[in-house]
Amino acid sequence: MRARVILLVLAAAFGAQAHAALLVNVPLKWRPTSDLRLGVMEMSQAPLHFDVFRDVRPDKQLIGENREDPKPKPVTTQDDVGAFVSTHMRALFDSAGLKTVDGAGAVTISGEVTQFFVRETSLYRAQVTVHLTVVGRDGKVLWSGTASGDAKRFGRSYELEDYYEVLSDAIVNTVSSMLQSPQFQKALSGS
Repeated sequence: MRARVILLVLAAAFGAQAHAALLVNVPLKWRPTSDLRLGVMEMSQAPLHFDVFRDVRPDKQLIGENREDPKPKPVTTQDDVGAFVSTHMRALFDSAGLKTVDGAGAVTISGEVTQFFVRETSLYRAQVTVHLTVVGRDGKVLWSGTASGDAKRFGRSYELEDYYEVLSDAIVNTVSSMLQSPQFQKALSGS
């Protein structure tokens, strides 16, 4: 009888530990492992203002999912994904040598995050997609379109640090694709 009670206590403790191990309500953290790919770029000297992006994804908390087992394990956050993406895109623009400002700029970049997700099977695969609009000082739309980037990596199963890295790298790759676009570069100059 005593052995049965010990087994029940251990099973309950293991069940509680397994439940606590789910990656729910995690803070978003910036952990890129890749660098911007700029290629040939005509640098605009016009000051750029970034609005805080809006998160328009259907499930604003879900940022990833481990699908190695029959029952998927979620990765969720309470943080503002739109603010996270716009903050780090702006920082990447700064590191690329573009000038961003807090106040009015020659152009304003606004965006809607439509995808920010990691699907984990044997690899971590992240996809970030943002619909962007570049507006001149006069309110005229200079460019509007979708920018996206992806990233993948190997890693230990259901590790939060791997989710952070692959999502951060997908943002880096999104900015790389934006800054390599001649049409986007032209819009950044304010013309």
